[in-house]
Amino acid sequence: MIARQAGRAAVWARLCGAAVAGWLLAIGLSACQSVQTTQGGAVGVDRPQMMSALVSETELREGARQAYREELAKEQQKGALNADPAMTQRVRGIASRLIPATAAFRPDAPRWAWEVNVIRSDQINAWCMPGGKIAVYTGLVNRLTLTDDEIAAVIGHEIAHALREHARERASEQVTAGLVIQGGAAVLGAGRAAIDMAALAYQVTLGLPNSRLHESEADRMGVELAARAGYDPRAAISLWQKMARADGGKGPEWMSTHPSAENRIRELEVYAARVMPLYEQARRR
Repeated sequence: MIARQAGRAAVWARLCGAAVAGWLLAIGLSACQSVQTTQGGAVGVDRPQMMSALVSETELREGARQAYREELAKEQQKGALNADPAMTQRVRGIASRLIPATAAFRPDAPRWAWEVNVIRSDQINAWCMPGGKIAVYTGLVNRLTLTDDEIAAVIGHEIAHALREHARERASEQVTAGLVIQGGAAVLGAGRAAIDMAALAYQVTLGLPNSRLHESEADRMGVELAARAGYDPRAAISLWQKMARADGGKGPEWMSTHPSAENRIRELEVYAARVMPLYEQARRR
């Protein structure tokens, strides 16, 4: 009798746990809304995005502004901020041509409070925070011996992430997943290991594929931004060929947040060809 009651209690607990987990998921999803952050452009990036009402783009931009200030202050203290005036001028000049082209995807974007700075570092890296806060590392330009067209491909790619609000989209995913994982674990009495495993499962089944999708969207938009600014979009192909050689191969694509070099280059060839008329038109102006 006691065993039967215990069995019923265990079944009831599992049912209740599943019901609460479903309820938490419903709350998380109901807090999301489908939005269209950008126009499709010639490359056709028109996927609807799910954004959580709990993640404000205004607050995210303000957080990015503060984080950018702190990062610049840290690099300034090290003497690494815009230490190479010629490179800083070169990078800012390229960005100044790309920024007006953002209107093709977002009419409001050219009016953002854009900032472009160069950080002296051996890292092969560049990024653009929400709202247009850009940093390019000297290692990227020097170690890969980038041309202006290739620098435009990098900056265009990073700008695309900001235009599409990919940071907000990822934050929205994490907020929704966190509600389910943490709430469900609390109800079921799961330990830390179970929570960590749930988070890992989410990352490898949902988080990583979405990140690769973001990278592909940024690649496509980046070549269009470059073309509209008068930079050869085919330079994105040579850029990622250089990246692949520098990377040396770091594991299979399914465990990476970036597409494989082979897939990336293959897609870039398609979309660079598609925007060549825009490039030719920009050159004639």
